[in-house]
Amino acid sequence: MGSFSIWHWLIVLLIVVMVFGTKKLKNMGSDLGGAVKGFKDGMKDGSAAPADDKPAGQVTNAAPAEKTTIDVEAKTKS
Repeated sequence: MGSFSIWHWLIVLLIVVMVFGTKKLKNMGSDLGGAVKGFKDGMKDGSAAPADDKPAGQVTNAAPAEKTTIDVEAKTKS
């Protein structure tokens, strides 16, 4: 079992184009490129931010719970 030759890859490419069509392949390629670009931009933004000692998602300086909670049972139906 060796690697595929150029003819094998051309036949596979021809079958893929026949199944999906060029328009779908172009859309899939641009979507994939946008996803990769977004991932790279996210990695750049993430590495530029300073690291905290606090775990992600931890809220600091939050208001007391009695001021931020809403009692939905208190309302009566008319």
